[in-house]
Amino acid sequence: MLIPFIPFLTNSSMAPRKKLKGLVAATITPMTPDGKINLPVIRQYVDYLVNEQNVKNVFVNGTTGEGLSLSIQERKQLAEEWMCQGKDKLDHVIIHVGALNLPEGQELARHAAAIGADGIAVIAPFFFKPTNKDELVAFLQKVASEAPEVPFYYYHIPPLTGVKSRELSQNRPVFPHMRLLFWTVRVEELLDGIKAQIPTFQGVKFSDTDLLDLAQCIHKNGTGEFEFLYGVDEQLLGALALGANGAVGSTYNYLGRQTNLMLQAFAKPDFALAQQYQFLTGEFLNFVIKLGFGVAQTKAVMTSVSGIPMGPPRLPLVAASGEFIAKAKAKLDSIVWPNGD
Repeated sequence: MLIPFIPFLTNSSMAPRKKLKGLVAATITPMTPDGKINLPVIRQYVDYLVNEQNVKNVFVNGTTGEGLSLSIQERKQLAEEWMCQGKDKLDHVIIHVGALNLPEGQELARHAAAIGADGIAVIAPFFFKPTNKDELVAFLQKVASEAPEVPFYYYHIPPLTGVKSRELSQNRPVFPHMRLLFWTVRVEELLDGIKAQIPTFQGVKFSDTDLLDLAQCIHKNGTGEFEFLYGVDEQLLGALALGANGAVGSTYNYLGRQTNLMLQAFAKPDFALAQQYQFLTGEFLNFVIKLGFGVAQTKAVMTSVSGIPMGPPRLPLVAASGEFIAKAKAKLDSIVWPNGD
């Protein structure tokens, strides 16, 4: 049963909306050893992000948060706890409300609006996939319309969804009347006319390495109406050079302070210093990716760096090995950042 909750009513009806920019931590879902969500940890988590990493924006129930592995009730509880603990501490709490079926996404969108979320985001459905822009926009619109006062972000992550607008390959039919196609809906195409269909459309969480697509989006966005938040941490500097407003990523949970220093160097501009930060982040990620790096390993690294118990992942993911944890910690400890850390 969900705890009683009083909406914070933080939308634009009460105060001018602050532009979302800078770093957004893709939050981890803390779990107990027996696999239940560990809500009491969120308060400590918020304080750690704000005080230790200087990160004041969060993206809740996304990929890093195992959102699609949680029940609807669990996702609501997490959203409520982040809103509660983040009040007067966080600038933006964006709630991912995407789901594989439309009614659940709509229910989560209504809930996010009721608790005063600063924004909602939706991933493309990825079992029965939209095969073109119109199908995808129709799905997004049906979810966004359930939160008509809340800024809406499209969560673009084709490496996981397989949603693409060009036919790349064709497999043998599963059924005589079906073909398995892989499409890519380029965000550039998605932007055309989207505001007329989704008036609350605010921007994109762009988690793809296609910098050409990102560049064309930003080029089209000459008035700065939309926000483009880059989601591939090891390529953030390239996205900033193209004009990205900020970034959503898992490493900002534990490397937020260093990445903020990279943003400051870029803004000066001191490109050589910004490069140093990006190269060192890439050095760490390149090392752990070779070991096998995903959500489970991210939880282990965050636990090691912050001291906050993030617990195990939920099956089918399995916990990081002791060997991984030791090697990742040693690698991170060995890095000498330009600020002397």
